[in-house]
Amino acid sequence: MTIVLVHRLWMTPLGWENWTERFEKAGHEVLAPTWPGFDRPIEELRAHPEVMNGLGVEEVTDHYAEIIGALPEAPVIMGHSFGGLITQKLLSRGLGKAGVVVHSAPAKGTLGLPFSALKASFPVLKNPANVNRAVPLSPKEFHYAFANTLSFGESEALREKYAIAAPGRPLWQAATANVSTHNATAVDLAKPDRAPLLFLASEGDNVVPASMNRENHRRYRKSPALTEIKEFPNRPHFVMAAPGWEEVADYALNWSERF
Repeated sequence: MTIVLVHRLWMTPLGWENWTERFEKAGHEVLAPTWPGFDRPIEELRAHPEVMNGLGVEEVTDHYAEIIGALPEAPVIMGHSFGGLITQKLLSRGLGKAGVVVHSAPAKGTLGLPFSALKASFPVLKNPANVNRAVPLSPKEFHYAFANTLSFGESEALREKYAIAAPGRPLWQAATANVSTHNATAVDLAKPDRAPLLFLASEGDNVVPASMNRENHRRYRKSPALTEIKEFPNRPHFVMAAPGWEEVADYALNWSERF
């Protein structure tokens, strides 16, 4: 089985390293492409975040669609956070044989926005000029958004290893999704021949609490395609590196192997 991993904002594919190693040991081929322009060392991305300026959801989706379209077989697609939204969009285009979205950013039309989600996005949304530039997170902001169930020291170790700045445009596209007619976060929720889709969520996540994933999941009810959701207790947003990540990764893999 081929698995394509789609990373999230404020991260590179390195954030998938635990899952990549585990899936490869299980005998699967794993691809973890970067977002457009991210194909350089983390140190260089930190020094020159301007390479991300203006990058949006459609450009990232097109990039992954091209990669997946060139594969000899349809892969399982797994995406985290905004990578989860990209995964939903890829399945909406008819790509992939199954999709797993981990603490996924919501598709257009999802209305529930808890205060914690707004607070986690505030470093970008507080300034409209951020729509066209990359924005880093402070240690405190990273802890709240990515590792709130861990100690501050544990969070700092993760931030120093994995974090980069993030292009502001995807968050602004998500923030304005429900007040614009044509929006990059739109997904064909009623597509009848879409590949099976699994949502993984946790109410411990400050960025995308399980309530947002439950609403996104419910909005697929008009499609006869298989759509499931699984919630895990007390997991932070950066679930792939937090204690207990093995249980989440194994659930995603075992579910995917059914297809």
